[in-house]
Amino acid sequence: MANAQPPGRGPSRSPLQQVAYWVAVVGVWGLIFVVAFFAVFAWDLPDTSKLYDVTRQPSISYLDRSGALVAVRGSQYAPPINLDKLPPYVPKAFIAIEDRWFYWHIGFNPWGIIRSQAYNLTHRGGPLRGGSTITQQLARNLFLTPNQTYRRKAQELILAVWLEASFSKREILELYLNRVYFGAGAYGIEAAAQRYFGKPASQLSIGESALLAGMMKGPSRYSPVSATDRAARRATIVLDEMVRTRAITAEQRNEAFRTPVRVNPVLANQRAQYFTDWVDDQVRSLVGEPTEDLVVETTLDLPIQAGAEQALRRGVIANETSGIQQGALVAIDGEGRIRAYVGGANYAESQFDRATVARRQAGSAFKPFV
Repeated sequence: MANAQPPGRGPSRSPLQQVAYWVAVVGVWGLIFVVAFFAVFAWDLPDTSKLYDVTRQPSISYLDRSGALVAVRGSQYAPPINLDKLPPYVPKAFIAIEDRWFYWHIGFNPWGIIRSQAYNLTHRGGPLRGGSTITQQLARNLFLTPNQTYRRKAQELILAVWLEASFSKREILELYLNRVYFGAGAYGIEAAAQRYFGKPASQLSIGESALLAGMMKGPSRYSPVSATDRAARRATIVLDEMVRTRAITAEQRNEAFRTPVRVNPVLANQRAQYFTDWVDDQVRSLVGEPTEDLVVETTLDLPIQAGAEQALRRGVIANETSGIQQGALVAIDGEGRIRAYVGGANYAESQFDRATVARRQAGSAFKPFV
C-alpha cells in the first residue's frame, strides 16, 4: 500500500508534462487576450482600401520679376521613387536610426514597446514615447492621426501587423520613404531632396541622407533651415548609427563630416517671408482655395529685397539704444509695383507684418503729404 495515491489526487505529472501543461495554459490565455484586444480596438479601424490614394493641398510657387523662385506655399509631392534608383545608403540611414530590426520583426518590436512603456510610466505628464517601428510609422502616416493615445497606439500596432502580412519588407520601406513627411510641405524622399537640396533623391550624398533621416524624430525641431545646429547634431548621431549597423564605413562617415551640406538657398535665406504671407492672402482672396498647383509671378525684385532687409536690420540695430526694436519697409517703383517688402526685422522671431497690418496714428500718416 506504500505506492497508493492519496484520495482525490491523480498520478503526478512528469517535468515534461508540467511544461506542456503551462505552455497550453499560457497559450489559451494568450489567445483570449488577442481576441479581446482585436475586439476592443479593431472595430473602428480606418478604411485601408485607400492605401495608394494621395490627397494634398496644392502648392503655390511665387516668382520674382525675373522668374527666380521666392517661396513655395502648400504641400509638395513628387512621383514615387523606386528603391533601386536610390543610393543604398539612403534607405539604410532611415533603418539605422528609426528601426534597426526592421528586417526581423513582424511589424512591431516587443522590446521597444516595453522600453517605451517603462519610460511613460516613469515620466508621467509629458508626451508619450511610442517605440514605433518603420511599419508602425507608416501605418500612422497612412491611416491614423498623430494623437498620442493608447487606443491609437493599439490600432497602429494592428495595422502594422496587417501591413507586414500584406506587403514585403521592400514594399513597406518604399511606401514609407515615398509618403513620410519631411517638413516644409515636403512629402516623400523625392520631394524632400528637391525642396531642401535642389536635387533628385537619386543624387543624395551620405550627409544629406543622414540629415533627412534625422528629421523623422521631428521635422520642425530638426529642420536644417530653422534649427541648423540641432539638425547637424542629429545627423551626426545618424552617421554613427550607420557605422554601427555597417550601412557605411568609418571612412565614409568621416568623409561625410568633411563635406558640407548645402541647403537650398530659397529655404536657407528665408527671404521675403512677410511679402509671401501678404501676397498669398491676396492670391487666395482672388482664386479661393486652389485645386491645382499654381505659379504666381510677382513684381518683387530679390536683389532689391535682400538689400532692403539688410538695411532695415542695420537701422534697427543702430537705434536699439533709443528703444527701437522693429521696423517696416516697402519700396515701390514709379508705376506702383512693389520691388521690396519687409514687415519686420526678423521673421523667425515675429511674423507680425508691420508693413500692412500694424495700425498707425492718423497724424503720422499725414506727415508725408505735409
